[in-house]
Amino acid sequence: MEQGETAMREPPVHQNGWNEEGGDDMPWSALQMTSSQGDLDTVSELVGRNANPNEPPSGYYGKTALQAASAEGYLGIVEKLLSVGAIVDAPGGNNGGRTALSLAARAGPVSICDRLLAAAAAVNRPAHRYAGRTALQAAAEGGHLVIMRRFLDQGAHANAPPANKSGRTALQAASAGHMDAVEKLLAEGAHVNTSLMRYKGLTAFIAAALVGHVPIVDRLLAAGADVNAEGCYYNGCAALCAVAEGDHLEVVKVLLAAGVHLHLTSGNKRGTPSQTAIMSVRCR
Repeated sequence: MEQGETAMREPPVHQNGWNEEGGDDMPWSALQMTSSQGDLDTVSELVGRNANPNEPPSGYYGKTALQAASAEGYLGIVEKLLSVGAIVDAPGGNNGGRTALSLAARAGPVSICDRLLAAAAAVNRPAHRYAGRTALQAAAEGGHLVIMRRFLDQGAHANAPPANKSGRTALQAASAGHMDAVEKLLAEGAHVNTSLMRYKGLTAFIAAALVGHVPIVDRLLAAGADVNAEGCYYNGCAALCAVAEGDHLEVVKVLLAAGVHLHLTSGNKRGTPSQTAIMSVRCR
């Protein structure tokens, strides 16, 4: 992205006080806001007046200035903030708690990931307990193969545990549609049948089935994926239920050929594939 002179703007505020930038009624600082908007001139002015580059995130979805710039792809601002002492591995807001490196990895700018690594960003910082991602998990989720290779070369753990809630291993994240990333992770020894967390988890196989990605489904089966693995407890579903919800007929054929159990249930709702398909049709 270009480093332009972007005018200051207020984040949209909803009736309940939540705003799209800060996450609730707690406003972002001027430095955090201008960093997220790519306003390098104002960022330079603010740090020249001793604005704190390490002011903690405000609100549920808040970000530090460095995290905001990294997530939006503003390399010049990342450079400026690092030059005045921004903490590269500072935690993010309560929802996700993602570091600057994790945010950049999900967004995809290689230059910013490289700059953060050069500033000694921790490639194996554990995922925040709620919807967090390690750097490699975030890159895999975005399908950013070049960045994944960078992290693996730096010693990233292919089997780092996922977040407790809404977490994904790197392979689980990649399996939602990124074939090249899946191949790379399998080559690095990623576990195919990792146990699920209780809340909003997906196996790699269920993730691929849910989006109807036949090549990834086939590849995971070849790698030993359990076609009858149960889903997580909260709103979880087995692979055939996931396919039924999405109406992915070609994946249904693959699962049947692989010996899927037709009446397998999962999760707190314990629905069968046929019940899921009926509910899916009714909701359309």
